[in-house]
Amino acid sequence: MFELIKKDGKARRGTFETVHGTFQTPCFMNVGTAAAIKGGISSLDLKDLKCQVELCNTYHLHLRPGDKIIKEMGGLHRFMNWDRPVLTDSGGFQVFSLAKLRKIKEEGVYFSSHIDGRKIFMGPEESMQIQSNLGSTIAMAFDECIENPAEYNYAANSIERTTRWLYRCKEEMERLNSLHDTINKKQMLFGINQGSTYDDLRIKHMEDIAGLDLDGYAIGGLAVGEATEEMYRIIDVVEPYMPVYKPRYLMGVGTPWNIIEAVARGVDMFDCVMPSRNARHATVFTWEGLTHMTNKCYETDSKPIDEHCDCPVCRNFSRSYVRHLFKANEMLAGRLAVMHNLYFYNTLMEKIRDAIDEDRFEDFRRVYSSKLAERV
Repeated sequence: MFELIKKDGKARRGTFETVHGTFQTPCFMNVGTAAAIKGGISSLDLKDLKCQVELCNTYHLHLRPGDKIIKEMGGLHRFMNWDRPVLTDSGGFQVFSLAKLRKIKEEGVYFSSHIDGRKIFMGPEESMQIQSNLGSTIAMAFDECIENPAEYNYAANSIERTTRWLYRCKEEMERLNSLHDTINKKQMLFGINQGSTYDDLRIKHMEDIAGLDLDGYAIGGLAVGEATEEMYRIIDVVEPYMPVYKPRYLMGVGTPWNIIEAVARGVDMFDCVMPSRNARHATVFTWEGLTHMTNKCYETDSKPIDEHCDCPVCRNFSRSYVRHLFKANEMLAGRLAVMHNLYFYNTLMEKIRDAIDEDRFEDFRRVYSSKLAERV
């Protein structure tokens, strides 16, 4: 399923074959939380924006419209008209972000819906059942996303429970994939490494879950408030213990420079709401750095958002027009900015892959890891 083609330092170049098509790594997964990219972007748009994999949210889709409805409609791929891979998260991050609305027990988590307050239970089996109903290509194991900083003993007990939950996830997925009415009988399972910012816990947990021979492994519980250098340090700590011939996914990361630095540390897959969220607030990524489209200097600027970009927006619209749309509160403003940012991110991953292929990743990193973080 996953082929490691080559390495340039620790940076890895691979392909991942799935039942819904093969995608190239390193890869950025565009986040369609409720089966849609926020900003008015459809699945058809995503193909023009070079998207390889879309990520959807188990928790939100379970609440609305309901995973059983999506199963009745033929699964996520038919529901949103997308014929490429889909990864669904387990719902764990969203559930555990509801700190005041949930109670953790060995069987799972009891929590209240953030929409209407109704009581809901989700455990490993329920998470797998929901994701099976969604019919995603890759399902994430149900885990506890530990906050940073966390008390050591709590983190130690948490990862032990998350490991026990992972065994239950694997067993339940094997059962679900064998049923006659399962939408995707080749659904894959990724495990998630946790352990807060404690080196020994991170290593122990990675060693424990690596033995299950899952389809891939993620590093979770980072980019949730710790310093950026601390995140990089944890990746460096965990990476030597991750299976070499399995894809590695850094959850919820991040900025273009975070991605470049994580690729340099051996990570293959990424996701983040940042490109779409920032775009809806007029902040765009360019090959010269970050810029804000409502700046006065763009009022009569006829150039595209980025002169080095060939996205549909940069080919057709000026900075002046995009600025006007934001100032006039037109919905089109957000849509165009989101399109540009997603295209930028997916093009960034292409350039990273090309650099690894051509043994010049360190040169690419040296230029763009800092340049893309600059403000224009």
